[in-house]
Amino acid sequence: MFTGLIREMAEVLSYHDNLLRLKASYRPKIGDSIAVNGVCLTVVSLFEGGFGLELADETREVIAMENLKGRVHIEPAMQMGDRFEGHIVQGHIDTVGTVQAIRKRTNGTDFFISVPKKYLLYLIPKGSVAVDGVSLTINEVTEEGFRLTIIPHTLRETLFGSYRVGTRVNIETDLFARYVAQILQKREAAQKSGWEAIERIQALY
Repeated sequence: MFTGLIREMAEVLSYHDNLLRLKASYRPKIGDSIAVNGVCLTVVSLFEGGFGLELADETREVIAMENLKGRVHIEPAMQMGDRFEGHIVQGHIDTVGTVQAIRKRTNGTDFFISVPKKYLLYLIPKGSVAVDGVSLTINEVTEEGFRLTIIPHTLRETLFGSYRVGTRVNIETDLFARYVAQILQKREAAQKSGWEAIERIQALY
C-alpha cells in the first residue's frame, strides 16, 4: 500500500528485457515494493547508486510505457507504524489518461485529463485520484475525465511541471469508489437475475 506522496524523483538508467534500472538515493532491499509513476513494482536487483525492478506482461499492457525514461516518481510501500498521509493507493493502475488542456490560474494550474468512459464511474468531485502516483483531489468531473488544480509546490516537485497537452499518464482511481461501484453493479445484476428466474417459473404455470 502507498500514500501517493512522492518520496523522490529517480532517474531511469535503462529499460531492457522487462528490467527497469533506476538511479536513486533511496536504498531498498531485494523484494521491496516501490511505486514507479504509480505502478507497484518489485525490487529484483541492487547496485551502487540504484536498483532494478521487473515489469510483468500485464503491467506493461496497462501503463504509459513511454514515460519510463528521464525522471520518474518513486514511493516505497508503507510500513507498519508509518504516519498515514495522502490517500490509500494500491499501485494498481486502472487506465492511462491523456492531458487535454493546461490552464494557468492565480495560484495554481488546472490540468484537464481525459480517461476512457468506463472509468468515469470511479471519479468523484472532491474525491481522490492518483496521477503517475501523485495523490490528488478531483476538483471537477467532466464528460471526458476530470480537472485538477496543481499548486506551485507540486508543479515544481513532480513531473506535472513537464506535462504538456497530449502527455499520457498512469491513472489509479479511488479504491473506495471502485469497491462501492462493484458492489452496486453486482447487486443490480443479482436482482435482475432473480426477477428473470421468477418470471421463468411463473411462465410454467
